[in-house]
Amino acid sequence: MPTVVHLDIPAEVPDRARTFYEKLFHWKFEAPPGYTDYFLSATTDEQGKPGVGLGLGKRGAPDQRITAYFDVDSIPATLPLVEQLGGKVVVPYTPIPGYGALAVCTDTENNTFGLWETHTG
Repeated sequence: MPTVVHLDIPAEVPDRARTFYEKLFHWKFEAPPGYTDYFLSATTDEQGKPGVGLGLGKRGAPDQRITAYFDVDSIPATLPLVEQLGGKVVVPYTPIPGYGALAVCTDTENNTFGLWETHTG
């Protein structure tokens, strides 16, 4: 069953947003190698078990909002089903070197969600 694995937080001023979330929730954001304007953080529950991953970066479009990403085995196999069920693909399959791949879709109610495919090799 696909689960939420990542929340992407867009920001007008990423450093301001980083400070807000770091002070509010004690999240620690770090830029992954090769990125200067995108930051990652990992959450844990009260027992220390891994939780949802977080990303924070520059807002790409004025209407961009926080997006939840669901882990799937294969984005190319999932995108046709999204469309068959009445959803739309907003951002097609996009490789993220060294990490995996993503796609962004909308559902039948125009809610935005993401798909994430982890590369294990």
